[in-house]
Amino acid sequence: MDIYTLIFLVLAVVIFWKLRSVLGQRTGSERPPFDPFSRRGKDAANAGGKTIDAQPTEVRPGDKVVPLPRRAEDGTVTVAPDPAAERIAAYAPAGSPLAAGLAAVAAADRSFDPAQFLDGARTAYEMIVTAFAQGDRKALKPLLGREVFDGFSGAIADREQKGETVEFSFVGIDKAEITDAAVRGRSAQITVRFVSKLISATRNKAGEVVDGDPVVVADVTDVWTFARDTGSRDPNWLLVATETVE
Repeated sequence: MDIYTLIFLVLAVVIFWKLRSVLGQRTGSERPPFDPFSRRGKDAANAGGKTIDAQPTEVRPGDKVVPLPRRAEDGTVTVAPDPAAERIAAYAPAGSPLAAGLAAVAAADRSFDPAQFLDGARTAYEMIVTAFAQGDRKALKPLLGREVFDGFSGAIADREQKGETVEFSFVGIDKAEITDAAVRGRSAQITVRFVSKLISATRNKAGEVVDGDPVVVADVTDVWTFARDTGSRDPNWLLVATETVE
């Protein structure tokens, strides 16, 4: 064995022991492999073994929220209640066509709430019947779809041509209930049945009553359909169809 072979042999032995001291020894404090399916692994991943407390996430109105399954202590999995379904249940029996229609509207418009919609529909009803009686086209236009506005405007023009005037007093709404709901293309449509009390009398040029009664409170039932474009930023619903129930 020459001197060069001996030198290389000594270097190889030294390098081997250095590597073994760094890579080949276990101290007993090594972390186990990460298990993504373990409960601790989900809470402590990338946290140096420390538990991370889950912080609530702020949910803003209009955000798309999907309920996720939750695992209980006994291992059973439950699904969190759907807020939209809970809101709908107060206005339509579960499994009914109306409930399905309202669910479709809620899916197309995450901000939809039946209670808020009915409140707005009640307000719109009073504004529309009052403006129609007064012949106020300006007040009617932003509340009505084009065809309904054309019909109301034509009726007002007919009264004006005949010289008729309307005495009107809105007493109140006894009942407002959603009877139908659907999504057609991008249009969400909801039908509401109103039962209201009002006083209305139409007089001719001579002041004679030709329709209604100026002192009697009448019970009126109207079935109105409201619609809005779910792809539009405009949140307002427009009256697109009317029907008076005798």
